[in-house]
Amino acid sequence: MKLNIKTYYHSKDIPDNIKGDNFFHSKEFFTICEKTPGYQPLFFIAYENERPIGQLLGIIRKSIRKFPPSLIKRCEIYGTGEYEKNYPQEDIFKELLHSLTLTAIKKCFLIEFRNLDNPLFAYKHFRANQYFPINWLRIHNSLHSKKPEERLSSSRKKQIKSGLKNGASIHIAQDKNEIQAFLKLLKKYYASKVRKHFPNIKFFLELVNEYPQTGKIFIVKYKNKIIGGSFCIFSNDNAYLWFSAGLRKSYPRQYPGILAVWGALTYAYDNGYKHMEFMDVGLPFKYYGYPDFILRFGGIQYGTRRWFRFRWKWLNRIITKCYI
Repeated sequence: MKLNIKTYYHSKDIPDNIKGDNFFHSKEFFTICEKTPGYQPLFFIAYENERPIGQLLGIIRKSIRKFPPSLIKRCEIYGTGEYEKNYPQEDIFKELLHSLTLTAIKKCFLIEFRNLDNPLFAYKHFRANQYFPINWLRIHNSLHSKKPEERLSSSRKKQIKSGLKNGASIHIAQDKNEIQAFLKLLKKYYASKVRKHFPNIKFFLELVNEYPQTGKIFIVKYKNKIIGGSFCIFSNDNAYLWFSAGLRKSYPRQYPGILAVWGALTYAYDNGYKHMEFMDVGLPFKYYGYPDFILRFGGIQYGTRRWFRFRWKWLNRIITKCYI
């Protein structure tokens, strides 16, 4: 099978026949990132003759680290792309990966593949392109066999009932002022998270306004004040909870952080989505409170991996010896 790989740097150059079900590897997501300050999307399309049979989207962004102080560029890829059925996915991915690596490594310091459905997918192709794996945690909730409330821990049920009884409410944000107010709260919350990256507010506004069925913001209010909320992506049969926050210290009896997740979960179930995945849960060998918080909603925790590649070959070799 002879493939032709084309790279697209601007949305206006992407052909209209590039379709797909995976939002993270779509022209729509490319367009949103293109409009977001600090983001530079790269779209790689595999063609057999003139027919597109595979696509892989990478997002280059600035990464500001406070400890130690530094500014680098990194390329992030969510999953391993999308492919036409009845084609050998790994063979197509091999060519897309090679093109992405050669292109992105010239523009950034680090390339990272995250949120892999199958941690063993294309292992030899990653290694051939000098990537190294690091074990990671993944948590998702099944929504297709039981109601969300049937999976809750007893303590979580009580907290949700108590928060609603004490005057908190949950709804989908629609008003522009309400969305902007929540995003300011979210940005302030994530400013203290050393490992977490928070995109420019324009990223969220573009998603919610241009693709309201794909990007949704769930608001938690108490006495007409926003005290929490969450941001979700809906793609194919799955929901992805990307960001959430709650003023739990100021409003402990309303449980805003818990209700923010609960609102997204119940919406996903009511609208027929099969799973909800919690993005960026954390490393398996370091304790974080977030996984424990999420698991009380009835999620399943399992191990996966992320693949990394540094521009500096000597650094790549050192880390590869540590992890492989």
